[in-house]
Amino acid sequence: MNSHFPENSQNHHSGICAIIGPPNSGKSTLLNLFLGQKLSIVTPKPQTTRNRISGILTRDDAQILFLDTPGIHKSGKALNRMIVNTAWQTLAEADLILFVLDGSRYSGDRAATRLERDLSSVFQRLKSHSQPLILVVNKIDLVGSRPRLLPLIEQLAGIFPEGEIVPISALKAEHTQELLELLIQKLPLNLPLFPEDQLSTLPMRFFAAEIIREKLIMVLNQEIPYSIAVEIESWQEIPEKNLTEVHAVIHVARQNHKQIVIGKQGSRLKQVGREARLELSSILEQRIHLKLWVKVKPNWHENRSFLQELLPEAKPA
Repeated sequence: MNSHFPENSQNHHSGICAIIGPPNSGKSTLLNLFLGQKLSIVTPKPQTTRNRISGILTRDDAQILFLDTPGIHKSGKALNRMIVNTAWQTLAEADLILFVLDGSRYSGDRAATRLERDLSSVFQRLKSHSQPLILVVNKIDLVGSRPRLLPLIEQLAGIFPEGEIVPISALKAEHTQELLELLIQKLPLNLPLFPEDQLSTLPMRFFAAEIIREKLIMVLNQEIPYSIAVEIESWQEIPEKNLTEVHAVIHVARQNHKQIVIGKQGSRLKQVGREARLELSSILEQRIHLKLWVKVKPNWHENRSFLQELLPEAKPA
């Protein structure tokens, strides 16, 4: 441990905080904001997060292992069942639960009915957990008039009388510092769990695959974003050249998807490679030699053994 870590837990909070909620509610944006840097990929597309993303925040008075979970949604596909199961199983490990929902979706006319329809079964399952619960009403910057949030807050207070409700905007960093201080106080008094300079429990090659997948989602726009998977085949660091060589495979489910990903004269694949290389180079502060291939792997999202290799933090359903 670093020399200025606390020697006892008298005034130091430490623990695990699970971030859970529906797709596209802003969970990953909130995690990145807390950490002060991008760790979890963020796109406008729902269900971007497939795996459990761990991020470690270390301060003089606290250390928090955040677990950003995939969005909870209903689906019969093996991939999505595994994704949702990962989110729920994460709660068993947590000292504190942050449930994040989109306040702009559940404010205004018929919002109460929409909340009941979307999340009643989720809330029932959430009630079975005994950890402290903070209900985060996110995206308040998208709500025209703040009083429009009052019915939602009252509804949530009725469902979770023991929970704390905090309206925020993760995108605009509104009330997020107050939220962070609250959750720190909810964590147990404990010594740090990790070295001071550790940012995650996941390896860098995992984040490289996620960065490539993020660029694919953004470049492909509405075309096949959920039918792609990225696997790092090789990762070689060459310190004397300040260089890391990365070879990655983009798996697609159908033959016609392969050409869509590659693009005319390879234009899309080149754009994805260029953008991913620049971001990786910035993160690692070294040169990156990135090679991308596209391979057809039929029905990869139903292949349990492949999914377990692809999603190291995922929990089989």
